[in-house]
Amino acid sequence: MATSPVSKKGGRPEPPDNPVESMESFIKERRITEVECLVPDMNGIARGKILPDEKFLKGLTQRGLRLPESVFIQTVTGDSPEYDDVTDDAEIDVYLVPDPATIRVVPWHEEPTAQVICDCVFADGSPVEISSRHVLRRVLKLYEERGWDPIVAPELELFLVKKNIDPDYPLEPPVGRSGRPETGRQAYGIDSVNEFDPIFEDVYDFCEAMGVDVDTLSHESGAAQIEINFNHGAPLELADQVLLFKRAVREAAMRHDIYATFMAKPMQSEPGSAMHLHQSVLDSNTGRNLFAAEDGADTPLFRSFIAGLQKYVPAAMPLFAPNVNSYRRLDPESDAPINVHWGIDNRTTGFRVPLSESENRRVENRVAGADANPYLMIAGSLACGYIGMNQEMDPSNPIEGSAKRLKFSLPRHLWDGLEKLRSSKPLREVLGSSFVDAVWYVKMAEYDAYHQVISSWERENLLLNV
Repeated sequence: MATSPVSKKGGRPEPPDNPVESMESFIKERRITEVECLVPDMNGIARGKILPDEKFLKGLTQRGLRLPESVFIQTVTGDSPEYDDVTDDAEIDVYLVPDPATIRVVPWHEEPTAQVICDCVFADGSPVEISSRHVLRRVLKLYEERGWDPIVAPELELFLVKKNIDPDYPLEPPVGRSGRPETGRQAYGIDSVNEFDPIFEDVYDFCEAMGVDVDTLSHESGAAQIEINFNHGAPLELADQVLLFKRAVREAAMRHDIYATFMAKPMQSEPGSAMHLHQSVLDSNTGRNLFAAEDGADTPLFRSFIAGLQKYVPAAMPLFAPNVNSYRRLDPESDAPINVHWGIDNRTTGFRVPLSESENRRVENRVAGADANPYLMIAGSLACGYIGMNQEMDPSNPIEGSAKRLKFSLPRHLWDGLEKLRSSKPLREVLGSSFVDAVWYVKMAEYDAYHQVISSWERENLLLNV
């Protein structure tokens, strides 16, 4: 379980007085020769450019860092929707604005290399509203206007798998130090994690070099499935850390000739991988947890946050389950939730309230898969909670016993989730109408591409039988 996400102030570090000078000092002090400018796209894939250090610094003052706006509607296959009405028909450029708070070394390169996460703006300085980083900033601005300071702590699961060169073949667990692959499920097994010690030593070294604040590591229930918990903090900062962490884990695994995958359901016989999110809201002025009263009782604001999750998470499902594969994880026979019930220390529900002291009162959203874009997942969860608090909604009663015995109420496939999101006026208002349309265009293009593929199941069961 993640450490309490509410015991410290959630604001990001104060920006330097002169961002250009601060990044120039960072690069010169570390003798950086190249800079990777990262822009997370809708799928959470790091797009961008790699520049020599001098060209990067020159671009900071002359607006020389550009990308086509279409990068934000690029599908996971690298294509673009045939038609959309949210980007300019002229395929104009947008300008990268590096965030100085995110500049870090890239610890796995031999040449001294830096990476920096960038926001994007148009020529007139206005933000690119369909940028996932801007969507999260937009939601956080609404919280700020109400004097609320959200704090989050993600928990991220992943699988280590044997190298899979031919995608027609199913994935297999990798071989560890013992020379044998895992065949059983070793939840919380210490020795099972130690099978891959060399990989995780690299991961921790990379994270330390990048300032990624990971907390605990444990073996999950799948074969070679691992969970990493992040320490609590400000939502934008934690989304940045998840983006960088995914890069680091993939690189560490590749160094040891295996893959690390964040697919929601990578193997038929194994459980899926989740990205759970612990959430609390503090008073911006006092730092007091607004989810608990002085006597330890739940506050109306806390209950309204949960009610917002219950009401709107099904409509925000494309932000929590963004791929066709995502919905394979939501299986009644697995640990993943299937509905929007909530409960006290109940891991069968979509929204779990861990036992804690009043100052650490929080709710865990257990719906999202590990394949979700961390910016959009956090933005979506906070947006649902915000609407609930803003509308002073009331939740259902907490569930006792297994929620799996109750009705499946989450969308069962991507198309259903997209239609719900497209028609949700409250989510359009909070997330931005152009962004919601962009999600629909991109994900429908991916959904259509998926349906053109004939699967091995169809060949096996239909070829000679129908």
